[in-house]
This record gives sequence, structure tokens and C-alpha cells, in this order.
Amino acid sequence: MQRRRFSDLDRTWPAGLGRRLGAMLYDTLVVIALWMVLGFVAVALNGGEANETPLFHSVLLVATFAFFAFSWMRGGMTLGMQAWRLRIQTPEGSRISLTQALLRFFVGLASWVALGLGYWWVLFDGEKRSWSDIASGSRVVVLPKK
Repeated sequence: MQRRRFSDLDRTWPAGLGRRLGAMLYDTLVVIALWMVLGFVAVALNGGEANETPLFHSVLLVATFAFFAFSWMRGGMTLGMQAWRLRIQTPEGSRISLTQALLRFFVGLASWVALGLGYWWVLFDGEKRSWSDIASGSRVVVLPKK
């Protein structure tokens, strides 16, 4: 199956650590809002009591992945990435697949568990790739100003 390619490929460059962290901060706020909505629903369904079950935590994880996967696969960017003019794409300039999104998400979690080392890797990799980029075969690029 041929994936749609993005335009303006010749006017992009690899994203550095600062922009990536800025986008992550913005996206963290979006994820917190999503978790709050899901938390309110869970409390309402649980008779006003907090819900700390493994099922609820699984729902949070799946909803978080769905937010990122939908954003990355549809337009190559989350809300935070839009603000920082970043896009995820394959090296050929196409949208990423569900498998690539899944790899990015879980390797990204592992990168944070490793005290952010997977993101600091951008500073040492010649192509400015994080562990998520390497594992998923994708790139984060900066888009030109319009």
C-alpha cells in the first residue's frame, strides 16, 4: 500500500532537542486534560469514588496512545508539534504506520523511564534521532515558516 507523502520535503530539517521538549510540554498539557475528562467519567461511573483499578489505568494508557497515534498517522503532528512546527514522517517523507506509531509510543515511554536518555540521544546522533525515531524508522523534522 502506497502511503501519502507530505509536501515541502526539501524545505525541512531534523528537529533538535529544544523544539522536541517544547512540543512535549504542550502535549503533556493536552494529555493531562484528556486524563481529567476520563477521570471525571470514571468517578461518575464509580458512584463518586476514585477509580484506581488496573482497568482504569489501561483505559488511560490506551486513550493516550490513541491521541498520539491518531495525530501522528493523520497529519504527522500533535497539537504541541503544530505549535513548534514539527512533523513525524518516514525517511521518504510519508505518514507513519500504526506499527511505527506503536513503536514510537512505547519506546518513548521507555526513554522517559530511562531519565530521558532516549531523547538526550538527539544531541549525540548525527541525524538528530531519538530512540523512538530509530526504533520506528521515522524522523521528526522542523517545517518551514509559512
